[in-house]
Amino acid sequence: MSTGAAGAVVDLAAFIRAQTVLTAPPLVPEVRLHLATEVTPLWQATQDFLDDNALPPPYWAFAWPGGQAMTRWLLDNPAVFRRRRVLDLAAGSGLTAVALAAAGAGAVEAAEIDGVARVAIALNAAANGAAVTVCDDDPMARPGCPWPGGPWDVVAAGDVCYEKPMTDRMMPWLRACAAAGAFVVIADPGRSYLPKSGLERLAAYTVPTSLDLEDRTHRDTVVYRVLPV
Repeated sequence: MSTGAAGAVVDLAAFIRAQTVLTAPPLVPEVRLHLATEVTPLWQATQDFLDDNALPPPYWAFAWPGGQAMTRWLLDNPAVFRRRRVLDLAAGSGLTAVALAAAGAGAVEAAEIDGVARVAIALNAAANGAAVTVCDDDPMARPGCPWPGGPWDVVAAGDVCYEKPMTDRMMPWLRACAAAGAFVVIADPGRSYLPKSGLERLAAYTVPTSLDLEDRTHRDTVVYRVLPV
């Protein structure tokens, strides 16, 4: 539930269920998520909701190529995350958090600043019987975080280099996590602000995409480990 701009209580879970269907992303058939199957009706519904309730665009309703590729690589390399503490940063739908929790990760946190997305992540976790803690704060703003030995062994951030301000804030923090000992992984489908150095290429995938969201039907997406320097 959420309180809108006019003070009305909005049932966000009901809104998400009404505007999505449970379906599996192409690269990650192991999980089902509440996703949009037709983009325009959902965006229009959200725009109508925005007018009354100040909701952001529904980025949580799509399995973006970076998240799919990153999750696929992690699932295919379970030694990286099994029984380990995981943070899914800028989690969106929570795809990575849900998939890794269901596949045997230890404590899993999903961090997302969009309150509607946080509700969607909780719904997606429940739909898959996955134990995911949905953060109600920004881990990057926690005092002293990260520090050696904790609080995460694995930090995953999907498609996060599409805007310069976000990249400028995100990448130094991810490098700090790597310096503190975490295995930090990102995936990028060719965004403009991906750093040119300090990344170790792990794998590449061709991810089916919608022309409603991208400028092509497939995105070649590369998974990287973030290095501390």
